[in-house]
Amino acid sequence: MLKILKYSFKDIFRSKWLLIYFGFFFVSTWFLLYFTNDPSKGLVSLLNIILMLIPLMAIVFSTIYFYNAREFTELLLAQPIRRHTIFTGQYLGLSLSMATSFFLGSGIPFLFFGVQNSDSSGSLINMLLMGVLLSFVFSALAFAISIYNENRIKGFGLAILVWLVMAIVYDGIFIYLMVRFSDYPLEKLAIALSLLNPIDLARINILLQLDISALMGYTGAIFNKFFGTAMGMAISVIAMLFWTIIPLFFYLRKAGRKDF
Repeated sequence: MLKILKYSFKDIFRSKWLLIYFGFFFVSTWFLLYFTNDPSKGLVSLLNIILMLIPLMAIVFSTIYFYNAREFTELLLAQPIRRHTIFTGQYLGLSLSMATSFFLGSGIPFLFFGVQNSDSSGSLINMLLMGVLLSFVFSALAFAISIYNENRIKGFGLAILVWLVMAIVYDGIFIYLMVRFSDYPLEKLAIALSLLNPIDLARINILLQLDISALMGYTGAIFNKFFGTAMGMAISVIAMLFWTIIPLFFYLRKAGRKDF
């Protein structure tokens, strides 16, 4: 598996689109830090870019890669290599390359400008961690969607739909429920609904680390009470890992039975 992972990683990392992806985060982070002159303000400015762009790019690029690598996958399947080894290696090669591009693109400018205090350092590490986890989550979702759909247009459309629901529609439903049933105790429901969306989990964790949860009002107080603790933080990270493991499980199970 390491050989397949290494080959996939090098092949993808040489892609001009991944270089553009790295360059976008590098330039965006650099200019935001240059004009704000404050790492904390730079993190806040990057928040929406990270939460919208990473899931979109991860799910789109992973879907395109899966369909375009079909001939290479068939060649590997003709070799005496276990199927799970091949498909796991391809997934890890892609997700690691995207996570590395984001990590370096956003991390290098912060290192250059410097982190002024320990709070900013902790917020930066948390932001980078959430970005990396989002890369793994949406790459896994893209691979699972693609392997269950032979038709490229249908697979690509479903991938975009999943991103659209999680990034935009889900928040609208969440807000509607909070307003519609505001007379009832909704603390547990709000936390449960947040665990069901990896983008919301990443947003909450980043905002709480930046100590601006007060701007989120009553909902922010609920999240701060739960996710602001060590146990809450651990649960949120575990939930993100489950969002990676579950799609990956269905992807590998289908890959082990699929006739290419």
